[in-house]
Amino acid sequence: MADDQELLVSNRDGVLYLTLNRPDKLNALSDGIINGLLNSLHEAAVDDKVGAVVLTGAGRGFCAGGDIGRMRERNDRAAADQSQTLSLERRIAVLRRSEEVSLLLHEIPKVTIAAVNGPAAGAGFSLCLACDIRLASDRARLGTAFARVGYSGDFGGSYFLTKIVGTAKARELYFTAEMLTAEQALREGIVNRVIPAESFAEEVHAFARRIASGPRIAYSYMKANLNAAVSSTARDLLEREAIGQSLTALTEDHREAVKAFLEKREPKFYGR
Repeated sequence: MADDQELLVSNRDGVLYLTLNRPDKLNALSDGIINGLLNSLHEAAVDDKVGAVVLTGAGRGFCAGGDIGRMRERNDRAAADQSQTLSLERRIAVLRRSEEVSLLLHEIPKVTIAAVNGPAAGAGFSLCLACDIRLASDRARLGTAFARVGYSGDFGGSYFLTKIVGTAKARELYFTAEMLTAEQALREGIVNRVIPAESFAEEVHAFARRIASGPRIAYSYMKANLNAAVSSTARDLLEREAIGQSLTALTEDHREAVKAFLEKREPKFYGR
């Protein structure tokens, strides 16, 4: 659990919920949230009880990104006393450690789902983009926001957004800091589905539970293949697929799925 309950962690039906819990700040990132996410994602990667991970926010927001109030406090301290500022090297190191959250969401062998219940901006938007799937409430708004505070961007947003929407649209969204409605984000391919706010929680859980009850070993290979497809050659990816397909053919889940298909019933996967 994160400091002062700033990150709520719970497992329901094999779905690990990571809920950013600073609703009065629209869940702006804090040390407690970052440390909690790093710890929880590392643990989830090797936890057999976790079939899918849902990242969401408490209250009416998903994540406003950086805490503007803390930015001002830091800037005021720097103006008053240079000795209170971090060295450039230290600042880079601290941020780079925090950014590992995005890498974990992208790379752990579990399906990661961003449940965007409200505004997602700046680093919060980047965290959405790092997830495998993005489900948005019809009340959600999403945007880069960095230009609004004179920042260039962090948490991998420039990488993920470019891969999702292409270079031209990614540059437009970064340079203008335009906030998109959920429907606009859907049209751009940024989110996978838009769900009415009234049924958002239950529909997100139904979707995540479906993933969590699926063939987890196969999903881990699928995710690795899809990540590799971004930069691999066709020849390299065919080799990866051949290895993964051959290994998953040896699993109990594969044998159960074939048996269930022939018996005209739903398979029961065990993750082994």
